[in-house]
Amino acid sequence: MGDDNIYATPAAELERPELSDQDNLATRWARLWGSLIDGIIAMVFIFPVMFITGFWDKAMAGAVPILDTVLFGVFGFVVFIALHGYLLAKHGQTIGKRLVGTRIVSVSSDEILPLWKIIFMRYLPISISAHIPAIGQFLTIIGNLFVFRKNKRCVHDLIAGTKVVKANAH
Repeated sequence: MGDDNIYATPAAELERPELSDQDNLATRWARLWGSLIDGIIAMVFIFPVMFITGFWDKAMAGAVPILDTVLFGVFGFVVFIALHGYLLAKHGQTIGKRLVGTRIVSVSSDEILPLWKIIFMRYLPISISAHIPAIGQFLTIIGNLFVFRKNKRCVHDLIAGTKVVKANAH
């Protein structure tokens, strides 16, 4: 009878179609929310120290010595690693990324990168550039606006060779 059998059961595609790289990328909203959550968590730990040490008053008066700025930058980075280091090493996620269901992976292999590479290639250069007087904030904003390109990769992703994907995509 062959293909002409009108009583034959319908054929259906049973294999899951392969997702394109674009389908696996985290949404811009998920990236934003993950970042905002991480920022709020950081403030919970950093702001009290700023008030206790008098850094906040100096900052409001516009009289922060460069050494204090450097020390607080280092302190903030240590807090970041303490909060997110384990999740970054094991899952490629910060707390915020975990809550919104995204993760950081290598753009070439889709694997989680070693912690040292995530820290020293993805986060440290941007953290340092953000503290450049007068232009640091603008560099950070411009770097983050790269997320509106088709591949949704910010400057920190380009530097580290990373992309942010949906956590369930791998």
